[in-house]
Parts: sequence; structure tokens; C-alpha cells
Amino acid sequence: MIRTVAETGSTNADLLAAARQGAPEGDWLRAGRQIGGRGRAGRAWQSPIGNVYASTIIRLRSGDPPAPELALVAGVALEETATAWLGRDLLRLKWPNDLMAGNAKLAGILLERDGDAVIIGLGINLAVAPPAADRPTTCLADLGGAAPDPAPFLEDLAMAFAHWVARWRGEGLGPVRQRWIERAHPVGTALAANAPEGPIEGLFDGLEPDGTLRLRRADGRIERISAGDVFLL
Repeated sequence: MIRTVAETGSTNADLLAAARQGAPEGDWLRAGRQIGGRGRAGRAWQSPIGNVYASTIIRLRSGDPPAPELALVAGVALEETATAWLGRDLLRLKWPNDLMAGNAKLAGILLERDGDAVIIGLGINLAVAPPAADRPTTCLADLGGAAPDPAPFLEDLAMAFAHWVARWRGEGLGPVRQRWIERAHPVGTALAANAPEGPIEGLFDGLEPDGTLRLRRADGRIERISAGDVFLL
């Protein structure tokens, strides 16, 4: 079920509260505008009208793969949907949770957990590309003409997400990881990572079986990044 409100503080915050009251898996909330939207690490997320700001709930089950893998699941569903609407092969996934067109960010994903509930928030620039302090931004309208209507775009995204969640539960991370790598920037792309142990630069070398980023250093060593911000160089 997709519920739409004209304005809210944060769709993630609203669904976290709903999850605590027993809201089921598969509920979606979309806001025309957020006044308290946030990204990773508590960053503010600007939310002008015309884009998608939405969150959904996954209820973790016994035997599910690790919950952090849902960031990759959401990423492949998002890329698949946005590429279908764009009709052009311009978009690439960037670890851990961004959708890019060249060096510009088109969309981001935020996961938050409370008990068995994982809230997956998605912000997708359809009509407007709000500026960001640390990277260029873009929107689908800038890449291919008229901006999609947020409502049918989210309907397609919800269907794609349900499909990939089912594969994740039934087959594990393998098919998701394979699709993610196929739709990422090429192996050998220069990256910088703000890892917990400090800044690291190297070349993209794919993902470990658990979704950890592989970064090849100049001396050939492989750094494995499990958390932190990553930037294209």
C-alpha cells in the first residue's frame, strides 16, 4: 500500500513510528515535500516539490540474509526503475547507496532499523536537483526531458523492490550483488573513501560476497570498506 501526504517532516521518521505500532511490511509512505528530510550520517536532505521522497518497511524474518544487504537490494531496484523511465543507459550505482549520472548524484538511500523493522528511505531527483555541499547533483528532467510524475514512478519502484526482496530472501545476496556490479561504475574507477580509519584512495575492485566494497590501493593491496562515504575521483 502506498500512502501519500502533501508534507511531512520525514517519511523515514513517520514509518519508524508506524512500525513501532505494528505497521506491516510493504507499507509505503510518500511525501510531496519534507521539511525535516535527512540523509546518511544525519545530513539534511533538501526536498523541493516534484521529486520522490518515500519510505517503506521490511519486517525481518527468521532466516533472512543480513539486514544491511537491503541497501544493495534497494539500489538495484532503484536503478532498474530509473533507467526504465529515463530510457537511456546513463545511470550507475555507487557504493554504498547512491545512484549517479556521471559524477552527479541522482538519488540516495537511507536505512534505519528498530527491532525487526527496517525502514528504507529513498530520495530521487525527478524534476529538481537541489544543490549539495559535497558533490554535484542532477535530476531525470535534466537527463532526458520531462520529469516523471512521482506517483507512477513510485508504483514501478515498489514493484521492482518487492521483486528484488523476494530474490534476496529466496536466493541470498548473490543475484543482487551480480546485478549491482553490472550497473555500477566500471572496475578500475578511481574512488576516495572516508572510512572509519581515515581517508583512503584506490580503484574500485568490485564487492566482496557480503557486499563489502573492495578498493585496490596503488601498491596492489585490497582494502575492504564496510562503512563510510565514497566519492568518485
